[in-house]
Amino acid sequence: MEQLGVLKRLDPRRVWKGEARDFTPWLRDNIALLSEAVGLDIDLAETEVRVGGFAADLVGQEQTTKKPVVIENQLSRTDHDHLGKLLTYASGIDAGTLIWIAAEFRDEHRQTLEWLNNISAEGIYFFGIVLELIQVDESLPAPNFNIVVSPPAVKPTEVSPRRQAYHDFFSGLLEELKVRKPGFTNASRAGYESWLGLSAGRSGFGLSFAFTQGKRFRVELYIDTGDGEKNKRAFDALLDSRGEIEEALGTNLAWERLDAARASRVALYWPETVTVMDGQAKLTSLRDWAIEAAPRFKQVLGAQVAGLAL
Repeated sequence: MEQLGVLKRLDPRRVWKGEARDFTPWLRDNIALLSEAVGLDIDLAETEVRVGGFAADLVGQEQTTKKPVVIENQLSRTDHDHLGKLLTYASGIDAGTLIWIAAEFRDEHRQTLEWLNNISAEGIYFFGIVLELIQVDESLPAPNFNIVVSPPAVKPTEVSPRRQAYHDFFSGLLEELKVRKPGFTNASRAGYESWLGLSAGRSGFGLSFAFTQGKRFRVELYIDTGDGEKNKRAFDALLDSRGEIEEALGTNLAWERLDAARASRVALYWPETVTVMDGQAKLTSLRDWAIEAAPRFKQVLGAQVAGLAL
C-alpha cells in the first residue's frame, strides 16, 4: 500500500503574528484564494477603511452585484467585539456581503450569522469562515478557508419569465466557463438581471456580459471607480492605445465614453441580434461565442488596465 502522510492543523498565529500587521496584508494580496472559497468574484478596493470611529479590515466589491464586500479578520476565537464591528461596517458602507474570518467560531456566533442570513433582505449575505493552517508531514503550511456559515440559495419571491431566463442563461454560462476556461472566474452564482459582472483584475474595472437594448449582447470592460473624472481619464488612456488593443484582439471594438454618465465602457458586440427569450439553439451559439471571446478580451484589456496610472 502507498504510504500516506499525516495531516496536521497548526495555529494560524504560527505564520501570521498579528491581524492588522500580518494577516490582513497577506489576505489583501491573496484575495483570489478567498474568492474561490466563497464562490464570489471579489475585487479588493481598500484596507483599513474608516467607518465612523472604526476601521474595517478589508473592503472590496463583488462583481456580480457591484455591492461592497466587508471582510473582518480575527486570529482568535470569535467574540462580540468583532461581531459588533462587522455589523457596524455593514451599515456604514451599505455592504452586500459580510465575511467574518476567525481561527475558531463560537456556536453562538455561528448561529447569529445563520439567523442574519435567514432574516436579511435579498442581496445581503453573511459568511462565517474558520481560518485553518494545514501541514502534511513536514510540508509547507497551507491556508484553508473552512466555511462554517454561508447564505442559502435564495430565489426572489416574484420572478418574471424574462428574469428567470436571464438567470438560467448566465448560470449556464458560468458553469461552462468554469469547465472550458478553468481559472477564468471564481464566481459561482448568477443573479436575475440582464447582465453578469465578473472581475477584470483591478478595482473599479469590471468584465461584464450583458443583453442590451436593440436586441444586442456584449462583452464589456465597464469602468466605474466611483469617480467620474477618473473614469474618463482611464477611458481616454485606453483609447490612446486603441490600435494596439484592437490589433491584439483581431477585431474592432465599440468605444463608449458615455459623457452623460459617470461610467464608461469598451465593448465587443455579438454580430447577430438576440434576446434572452430566443430559442435554445441561438442562445447556445451566443454562449459559445461569449466563452471564446471573453478570455482573450480580458487578457488584452486587463493588461492595459493594470498599467493605468490614475
